[in-house]
Amino acid sequence: MNPSRQRILVIGACGQIGVELTLALRQIHGGNDVIASDLRDEHVLLRGTGPYVGLDVMNKEMLHVLVIRHNITQIYLLAAILSATGEKSPGLAWHINMQSLIHVLEIAKEEGLHRIYWPSSIAVFGPSSPRQSTPQHTTIEPSTVYGISKFAGERWCEYYHRKFGVDVRSLRYPGLISYKSEPGGGTTDYAVEIFHQAIRQGSYTCFLGPETFLPMMYMPDAIRATIELMQADPSRITVRSSYNLSAMSFSPAGIAEAIQKHIPGFRISYAADYRQQIADSWPQSIDDREARQDWGWKPRYDLPAMVADMLKNLDGGSAGSQNV
Repeated sequence: MNPSRQRILVIGACGQIGVELTLALRQIHGGNDVIASDLRDEHVLLRGTGPYVGLDVMNKEMLHVLVIRHNITQIYLLAAILSATGEKSPGLAWHINMQSLIHVLEIAKEEGLHRIYWPSSIAVFGPSSPRQSTPQHTTIEPSTVYGISKFAGERWCEYYHRKFGVDVRSLRYPGLISYKSEPGGGTTDYAVEIFHQAIRQGSYTCFLGPETFLPMMYMPDAIRATIELMQADPSRITVRSSYNLSAMSFSPAGIAEAIQKHIPGFRISYAADYRQQIADSWPQSIDDREARQDWGWKPRYDLPAMVADMLKNLDGGSAGSQNV
């Protein structure tokens, strides 16, 4: 095989990040060199764009055979149980989120894989972290099992890089907003549901309070950030746990106001539930200067641009969120 040629495996390719990331990687590397895999049936947007394999990442032997058989050089591990869902089944969330990462890191070490990507989240931060402009290095005491698993995963990534030389890279995603796939059980899912309801019903009842500010990002920016990080020269990567990543911060009231500029009759009401406590433990804004300095990160979408693009695309698609 050409030494510069990459053979990429995307695990969790039918999830909210996975679909769009797989399509973007196939545009760069060619459809045949990006293997999509998931427990679920192949996503409709992936059909006909490249190979698809049914895979349970919890089966290490199956994963190892797949890596060898397809000459895989890079793995993007996106499979995870998110924050709100994880609080309902904490033991299962911990098991899946942790063991899947250990399997991938072990195979990367044993097979000398070129590069690994694993996403972390702003959920690693807790009530004791600064809520405004949360820095890369600060007090980290997560309060959800999702955040605990992500923080532990960051430490494992750093350990495997330091101990075994595995080139593993990571981003602490904020809430991610997309029009291409369904919400995934996250605390920031409201920021996708609100668009559906604005178009269908002209009103929305939000499960967070009106002034609950959280860091958010439009999916095209998140996909671009992921690829830019993975393409960066190893000498430029100074953070081997997970990079802070930021684009915008807004509240339910703020996004409602932005939508009303396009749909003047839209109305929002509020009925906070158990997710409010999770949101209140997270940062309101993120300082991502290390990502900007190390590999040149810069977002392209702010709130008005994101809202306009979401509403434009929703007529022909369905919204979704890999929210945390």
